[in-house]
Amino acid sequence: MNYTTIPADKLQQIKTLGQLKAAGYEPQTVKQELRRNLIKKLQNKEEVFPGIWGYEETVIPDMQRAILSMHHINLLGLRGQAKTRIARQMIDLLDEYIPVVQGSELNDDPLQPLSRYAKDIVHEHGDDTPITWLHRSDRYTEKLATPDVSVADLIGDADPIKAATLKLPYSDERVIHFGLIPRSHRGIFVINELPDLQARIQVALFNILQEGDIQIRGFKVRMPLDIQFVFTANPEDYTNRGSIVTPLKDRIDSQIITHYPKTIETGKKITQQEARVKQGQGELVQTNDIIGDLIEQVAFEARESEYVDPKSGVSARLTISAFENLLSAAERRALLNGEHQTYVRVSDFLNTIPSVTGKVELVYEGEQEGAGHVAQVLMGKAIRTQFLKYFPDPDKAKKAKEGNPYKKITNWFGDGNTIDILSDASAEEYKKALQSIPGLAELVEKQQPNAKGDKKLFMMEFALHGLAEHSQLSKSRLSTGLQFKDLLSGMFTMPSFGEEDDEDDDQF
Repeated sequence: MNYTTIPADKLQQIKTLGQLKAAGYEPQTVKQELRRNLIKKLQNKEEVFPGIWGYEETVIPDMQRAILSMHHINLLGLRGQAKTRIARQMIDLLDEYIPVVQGSELNDDPLQPLSRYAKDIVHEHGDDTPITWLHRSDRYTEKLATPDVSVADLIGDADPIKAATLKLPYSDERVIHFGLIPRSHRGIFVINELPDLQARIQVALFNILQEGDIQIRGFKVRMPLDIQFVFTANPEDYTNRGSIVTPLKDRIDSQIITHYPKTIETGKKITQQEARVKQGQGELVQTNDIIGDLIEQVAFEARESEYVDPKSGVSARLTISAFENLLSAAERRALLNGEHQTYVRVSDFLNTIPSVTGKVELVYEGEQEGAGHVAQVLMGKAIRTQFLKYFPDPDKAKKAKEGNPYKKITNWFGDGNTIDILSDASAEEYKKALQSIPGLAELVEKQQPNAKGDKKLFMMEFALHGLAEHSQLSKSRLSTGLQFKDLLSGMFTMPSFGEEDDEDDDQF
């Protein structure tokens, strides 16, 4: 009988060691198991690590090679690079169920018992030893490395209560209370943020990684643990809280370097997959690809910004939170105006500043500018970059033989006219404000002829923001929105004495 072909429901009907032997069961290490199941998936052209975007040609092949090599793995990368998600998906490469000696706390293999308890049970009952089945979801253990983690937490210690209850001397190994790692026997054990683990605790992992055994105080315990270790870490030059000690790093077989999305499209896939769209928001708020591109562009701009610490990185959580905040900004406006449906606006995008300020670590110059101002700068650069994908470059348009397509708009503002785009304006007020600007609708009709209805209004507002970011107009922040006016008038308008920096004439 081929044990590996027995379906899960039939396996769970096996209740004793004798029945297990008759089914043809043979022990396998967890690494052999991961390797075998990965080989099957690759041969069957099945997707491995689904939903991990942008790593198809880099990290995922490295992970597969490491698993095939039966290596312990360290995922090294900046925050928000799906390191923990990858580790958790390794569960899918485990067998659905494995047999364990019933009642054993170390998930003992019935044919290769490890703990004193399991050995005694098997010796006493032989083929009648009761077994139970452990699901793969229960074979994954994850521990965040925090300063208070102790050797006792991870490996174990003598338990005086157990010694007193069982009336055993401390020299008896049965008084040991096993930590997380021994209890992860025959499973996957993940330590997140490994550099944060104190050096003396890291030293305690040496033997486990190399020889597979554990050392607990004065006990002469030899336990060949069977564990697939996965570690995650930020680059050592980033964290000042600690580092991976060299001998431990030497014992980790494969170090796989993760990275941020390399394209806007990849970033959008991640954001759309991870963003939590609340019930009703999807029907109430209509979006478009441009707004998604703007949000992703903020992250790209932040990773290149002189104000943001490059060693810290800019997590994918920034774009996820910003997209959620964007939908909520549009939702709030619709609720205030009693509208049953609304379309996103560029002003909604600019209202996601709270999602940006907490997601970037600033260098000294950035701290001097202030997190809010840096967020505004990043958003402005995102608009400037994306604007050129849909409209002509304003600097080159001035010299174009066919004429400047923006001239009618800039001349209108040059005559002293201004426009306020308020964050909570109703659909009718928003439309009226944009349509009052001569030449704006014509610009969009010519450059984006497929944009109709709400999309056209969005592009009209987008054009205004783009012109402001390319220094063709002045854009000033109001307490309730934005004001657009002529560039020169904006430059010469100074705040009155005592006015706060973020009032009406705060330029960005």
